[in-house]
Amino acid sequence: MAPKSHSRSAAAWMLLAGFLFATMDAAIKWIADTYSPFQVAALRSIAAMPPVLLWIILRGRLHTLLRIDWPLHLVRGVIALGVMVCFIYGVARMPLSTAYAIVFAAPLMITALAVPLLGERVGPRRWTAIVVGLVGVLVVLRPGVEGVAIVPGLMLLASAMFYAFAAITVRKLALRDSPEALVFWFLVLLGVLAGAVAAFDWHPIQRQHLPAIVVIGLTGSIAQIAFTHAFRLGEASHLAPLEYAGLLWVVLFDFFVWHALPDAMTWLGAAIIVGSGLYLIHRESVTATATCRKVHSKHQP
Repeated sequence: MAPKSHSRSAAAWMLLAGFLFATMDAAIKWIADTYSPFQVAALRSIAAMPPVLLWIILRGRLHTLLRIDWPLHLVRGVIALGVMVCFIYGVARMPLSTAYAIVFAAPLMITALAVPLLGERVGPRRWTAIVVGLVGVLVVLRPGVEGVAIVPGLMLLASAMFYAFAAITVRKLALRDSPEALVFWFLVLLGVLAGAVAAFDWHPIQRQHLPAIVVIGLTGSIAQIAFTHAFRLGEASHLAPLEYAGLLWVVLFDFFVWHALPDAMTWLGAAIIVGSGLYLIHRESVTATATCRKVHSKHQP
């Protein structure tokens, strides 16, 4: 178990990462109406690369960038493109807080996908939480009812699904590759793939958007570094619930920047999704503890 000081530091890093990711997403929304989702994804990668490279050099970890699982990184790059493009399309067309409520379904999908892809066992309680969480997504989307635009909503749901696949690949990559390699090749592959598509419809960068692009690069890279530090210092089961604090930040951005707030049904759906996600995290922690105790007891004389 991590010392208390480490746990507090990990929580602080995690909360900082959540705020910075929310700031990055707000800046992305600011320019998403002007450029295609592929161009925005490419700009996000290009702008974040210098700070990330500086971080890797200062850590003396350049040598870890080439000893990687190349095929799985390429798969992750394609999936990452799906995450970003679907998210950017959706967030350009609805409030940031509503978009976050939908993509918070990703942990539910990660748990479901861990069964066929990682061979993990998911009990009836966690399956129930997954179903309840997906009902929360339907409450937010309200198909057939005036409310959330259905196509952007489905694109955000697709982004959550891509994110779940990405998380599964990261679990496998993290067993072999360094954190620096995971961050670096994510940006490189996202930039190359998104840029290759965006090149066919590339719009000149408007001068008034340069500050937003700088914000995207700085906050995105520092957030990734903070996220890495958090998981280096703390336990995943303690840190995962703090990801939901991002919803508070995007509500504030919606209110102060776009003068918009989620309606009652969106709040209800978000509460169902977050509640299901928190229950899943709790059950996974309980299951992991029980498994460790069983293993420990087997090795007792």
